Amino acid sequence: MAAKVILVSACLLGVNTKYNGGNNLHAGVCQLQEKAILVPFCPEQLGGLSTPRDAAEIQSGDGHDVLAGRSKVKTKSNQDCTAAFLKGAQESLYIARKLQAAGALVKARSPSCGSGYIYAGDFSGAVKIGDGVTAAAFKQAGLPVFTEEELEEFNLWLSFGDS
Repeated sequence: MAAKVILVSACLLGVNTKYNGGNNLHAGVCQLQEKAILVPFCPEQLGGLSTPRDAAEIQSGDGHDVLAGRSKVKTKSNQDCTAAFLKGAQESLYIARKLQAAGALVKARSPSCGSGYIYAGDFSGAVKIGDGVTAAAFKQAGLPVFTEEELEEFNLWLSFGDS
């Protein structure tokens, strides 16, 4: 059986793509290279944002609302960066399709990558139910999405799930 291609938030692999110039290196995610072909990506960089950059959050709703034009992604200083988040989601989905990725493993709570929960939009550290812009685009395209906090479920899917 051929190894599955998995898109992985680059920050989880130790690449300095995080908004503050750092990363979210996760040893458990890095160990997955023994089981799958890991392709690092950062939707925010793909959308044209620099690193470092101002933190941003979805102001109301979630990534599905951003994709539908009902919500915006803004920085704490109220700068609208919705267009960059939309472009990043589009480019990430292009890569997923081009590489025939089986799924994605993304950074929890991120306004781009978060799956199931994202930051609340008020820069307080609080979370709300919802998906980031790229996670929403992946889900709408039928791509399975997991976060680093769901490694057990991801490993089961990787071993037994359909691609």
